[in-house]
Amino acid sequence: MGFKISSDTIIKAEKNLYHKLKGVTNHIKKQLIKEDVIHGDETGINVNGRNEQCHLISTKKYTYYFHHESRGFKAMNKMGVLPKYRGIIVHDFWKSYLKYKCEHALCNVHIQRELDNIFKKHKQKWAKEMSDLLYEIKEQADCARKLGTKIGEDTIKTFVEKYHSILMKGFEDNPPPEISKEDVVKRGIQAQSKSKNLLDRLATYEKEILRFATDMRVPFSNNQAERDLRMITIQQKISGNFRKPRGADVFCRIRGYISTLIKNNMPVIGSLDTAIEDVPPLP
Repeated sequence: MGFKISSDTIIKAEKNLYHKLKGVTNHIKKQLIKEDVIHGDETGINVNGRNEQCHLISTKKYTYYFHHESRGFKAMNKMGVLPKYRGIIVHDFWKSYLKYKCEHALCNVHIQRELDNIFKKHKQKWAKEMSDLLYEIKEQADCARKLGTKIGEDTIKTFVEKYHSILMKGFEDNPPPEISKEDVVKRGIQAQSKSKNLLDRLATYEKEILRFATDMRVPFSNNQAERDLRMITIQQKISGNFRKPRGADVFCRIRGYISTLIKNNMPVIGSLDTAIEDVPPLP
């Protein structure tokens, strides 16, 4: 015959595991700080009806989730990784990341989506040309990685020249609006179009956008982070919300450990059992 485990027993075990995993979480954070390339992202979570955030920093070997009520700089500082990190972080251009002194690489899949949207809605050819160019560069970078080499300097130079040429076409198609001083006084400063905003970003952050082509350690996209956040999204769809902030804290720490175990081919059940009874195995 089976037996039923009470919810109180489960909650008690979760709390115990949460405290036991504090040292492991600190270990994971220290390892992330040492990594050459990390991925950052965040997603909204429902905590007793409030929209709060699950922040993520991860690699192929480590996962660190962190619950906080806000999405920005304050939360990222409290995570304790980025203030000390000096490698390269791949992200989706959330501006809080750019405040840190590390190097940055921007997710080109997100940029591709914006370019495709501009071409479909506004038929601006420069957007299609830029999208095609980024994919062409990606193919070259993928081939170089497989061969254990890098893209040649002359090839990079040619790509950059094409990049600049396409930007010039884009800016010609999207000149800044001519607004008189009277209009500014009456209506305020008008917002730029999405096309112009993207062009400005492509021009200002060229180095970060093309880093995947100049540094073979850097991927084209931020897919690693998106994959690691998928479990959080699934939890929200199934459970709906966390009743208390503490529940979100507990879930993030335990789930981060489980994800890290899986990435390192370590037994999940055995490691959790050892963690509850004794000292958690370190990945």
